[in-house]
Amino acid sequence: MSKRLVRVTLPCLLLGLAATSLLAEHTRRWRQSTYDEFQKGTAKGVAVRSDGHLELAPKFSLLADADASYLWSLKTDANGVLYAGGGSPAKVFRFEGSGKPKTVFESTDLLVQAIAFDAKGTLFVATSPDGKVYKVSANGEKSVFFDPKTKYIWDLAFGADGTLYVATGDKGLIYSVAPDGKSELFYSSDEAHIKVLGFDGKGNLLAGTEPNGRILRITRIGEKSAKKPDGAAAEGFVIYETAKREVTSLATAADGTLYVAAIGEKTRFGAAAPSAVITTSQGTTTITNVSSGAMQGATPFLAFPQAITSSIYRIAADGAPEEIWSSRDDIVYALGLNSDGRLLAGTGNSGALLVIDGRGVYAQLAKSGSSQITGIARTGGGKVYLCTANPGKVFSLGPEYEAEGTFESQSLDAKLFSAWGRIEWWGAPAMNAATSAKESKDPRLEFYVRSGNTEDPGKEWSRWFGPYATPGTQVEAPAARFLQWKAVIHDGRPGDGIDWVSVAYLPKNVAPVIDGIALQDPGVRVQQAVVITGQPGTVNLRQPAGPSLSGTVITTTTAKFDQLPQGIAQKGYASVLWTAHDDNDDELRYAIYFRGENQKDWLLLKDNLDQKFFTWDTTAMPDGAYYLKIVASDAPSNPPNVALKTERESERFEIDNTPPVIQKLEASATGMNADRSKGVSYDFSFTAVDATSSIERAQYSVDGGDWILLAPTQGISDNKTENYSFTVRGLAPGEHTIAVRAYDRFDNVGAGKTTINIGK
Repeated sequence: MSKRLVRVTLPCLLLGLAATSLLAEHTRRWRQSTYDEFQKGTAKGVAVRSDGHLELAPKFSLLADADASYLWSLKTDANGVLYAGGGSPAKVFRFEGSGKPKTVFESTDLLVQAIAFDAKGTLFVATSPDGKVYKVSANGEKSVFFDPKTKYIWDLAFGADGTLYVATGDKGLIYSVAPDGKSELFYSSDEAHIKVLGFDGKGNLLAGTEPNGRILRITRIGEKSAKKPDGAAAEGFVIYETAKREVTSLATAADGTLYVAAIGEKTRFGAAAPSAVITTSQGTTTITNVSSGAMQGATPFLAFPQAITSSIYRIAADGAPEEIWSSRDDIVYALGLNSDGRLLAGTGNSGALLVIDGRGVYAQLAKSGSSQITGIARTGGGKVYLCTANPGKVFSLGPEYEAEGTFESQSLDAKLFSAWGRIEWWGAPAMNAATSAKESKDPRLEFYVRSGNTEDPGKEWSRWFGPYATPGTQVEAPAARFLQWKAVIHDGRPGDGIDWVSVAYLPKNVAPVIDGIALQDPGVRVQQAVVITGQPGTVNLRQPAGPSLSGTVITTTTAKFDQLPQGIAQKGYASVLWTAHDDNDDELRYAIYFRGENQKDWLLLKDNLDQKFFTWDTTAMPDGAYYLKIVASDAPSNPPNVALKTERESERFEIDNTPPVIQKLEASATGMNADRSKGVSYDFSFTAVDATSSIERAQYSVDGGDWILLAPTQGISDNKTENYSFTVRGLAPGEHTIAVRAYDRFDNVGAGKTTINIGK
């Protein structure tokens, strides 16, 4: 890190950096440049783009807070006056000026599902469930205009000729109603529900369905008097079947491109019952119906589901479809077109507004504070309005941009007490530094930083330091564990913004930690694995304790993996394994020392090890008890004056390469059988002595035969001196060799023999 770090005026930071100003190996950089990273921050007046770019957003303002739990349908009349319908109970509000919205329709029905205006500006309102289509006069009088006598009315749309189309469920019917109120069955679908209506670039009626998520183009059959066998006056053609269950919104661009929002997964057993879940101050109401085509017992569809997938599709004017957006977190309820031609998408259950361009790059423009954005409408002047649910509100969007926007990053957990270096960023060239004298006084992009020692930023953190208007400026926040940056964008223009932000920081160097030491059994040699474990000659190794859960390790982009060593049985060798970690993620080197049990000085066994095991030939060391000491150093990653080391001693262990000695091997005849053909019996005795370790076991063999295990006279093999006796019966006349051997705990073996001659 540059020596400029020590120029920070805070005395405590000056002292803390004095000893570490040259510690470049520890310097790290916190860089944020992706959508996921920026999404974890807090944006106010700043759009977060999916390609990892921050820019000023169109102005997003609360227009009014309606007296409703939710608003579902949003439309403007011929004069650009805004209306929204919702519930519960069923209401339609008119939003004019900045005052409180006026209720222009109210009924005992549960909710207003859709509203529409005819060419004369007359309001039509559809209610659900078991609802009707009402006509509302200019003075507020309402009358039933059409009663489809069906469970649900999902949407309304006026054709160019003044015909009102009514989308219904649960039989998937569309009705057409003439201006004089005369109605007919216009289309009968195989789907259970016609959820949304729209028109393509040629004026053809479009419909989105459930449960197969289809988009239909519906056209009248020849002569107006012609009918299909089911009585419908029109026929449908599936222009696209989405991978989702329900189409929630349609939007047609000026060039004929159709945008489709669809949600949910298709069920194996067909249509499920639609269900509206409505939360009010009086409680929660659920409306459930099982359609005639639905399987009884199927899970009902929730109007505001908590967890469901969602997609947006683009269908070109020639019919070619393409998925341009999908999510497992955001659910699209409404689509609309911004004044710049980009697609708008209102989502839940975080109430976020997205904008998607022709390349499929999307941005989060704003959050409404409500759970869902359910409707989008645009006036001729380019003003965009949105309505929400839970609670019901109306917002305006653009077309002007915010004069200023702020973005606060998520906080960085440096894991260790750290000093902060320089802040850098990149965006449009004009946003990186002042380009004129005027802009020098009023920079268009400023950064601030603050630090603290609690996970969540709060009043116990430092104040904001800044502003920093030039990339590469040394920040002044005091050393701490956590850091946060804030960007303020002034006078942003299209394309301006931030691509990435980086802050350098220097964690305090801490000593490494040796977590555990595991001495292996005598006679085990450890090496890098070259043979598959489990093959003859391999030995299972004792593993040392792993890192403590309280340890804090700073991870880097390059992960380091230690290959597990392999144990092989080889007499005369001793081995040790250990585990260690460094909170700075430094490269470590190890040294091994030993001392005898009665010695004070440690002697070097091996140094400059980069592996966490060591094996050595013990035959060069005198028999006896010893201790090992493992020393870990972070010197490879630090200058000598700040490098740290730690050490840990092993438990006591023994080295014994000397075999036991067989003493006093004696033989005496116990007698001769009367029947000499049965042989002669002899008693034998001997003593096994080891200078270092206890005798483990003893055996004898007669005339080179199988070795037979012996027990010591006191029954337990736990002493350096053990006495043994045994009797051999049935010895035939002639010469016989009796061999004995004894093993100590280190598998050293000592042997002896005696010869007897039995006369004939």
